[in-house]
Amino acid sequence: MSAEPQPVQVFDHDVYTVLLATDPTAVLTALRQVPPHRRPDLDPDLLRFYAHHFPDHTIAVCCFDNADSHRAKPLLLWYPPHDPDQLTVPALDSHTGAAPDLDAAVPVDHWVLFSTDQAPGGWGEPVDYPRNMRHSLRSFLPAAVVGRYYGEGQTLLNGDFTISHRNLLAGDLDRIERLQPTRR
Repeated sequence: MSAEPQPVQVFDHDVYTVLLATDPTAVLTALRQVPPHRRPDLDPDLLRFYAHHFPDHTIAVCCFDNADSHRAKPLLLWYPPHDPDQLTVPALDSHTGAAPDLDAAVPVDHWVLFSTDQAPGGWGEPVDYPRNMRHSLRSFLPAAVVGRYYGEGQTLLNGDFTISHRNLLAGDLDRIERLQPTRR
């Protein structure tokens, strides 16, 4: 029995079959483990793009059948950040299924929300949750958030949104920047 980690972890959660991979190019082979009615048709160029531009990241592919979408519950991912002094919200745009075009100006329609466990009292906008929410789930969710809307005909260079932790704590949302993956 090998102690080597599996290249792709495959497990079921709610209506999803989830694939977690440190090498995105390994996802195509692992898709054979996903029930056919949930299996997406992924472009190999898209997976190579993520392997090339995000080599030290894990990719999560959540596979589902649209017929089950009305029963789906949200997924919460909890992971240690690569850089605890910088908060980044994924927002690379590629509605074609192909690799994102990093030179494209893309239309945006995003509410970008941030929070931090280190926020002082009175910081941000309080978040209300349903009274019947499980305490174990509630402990992972923020008490307050700050954010900004990007949209209404606006286009931005393709990329993610990022802000330093220091600027977030200061509430300086003018410091939110568009971040592109490193070009190699």
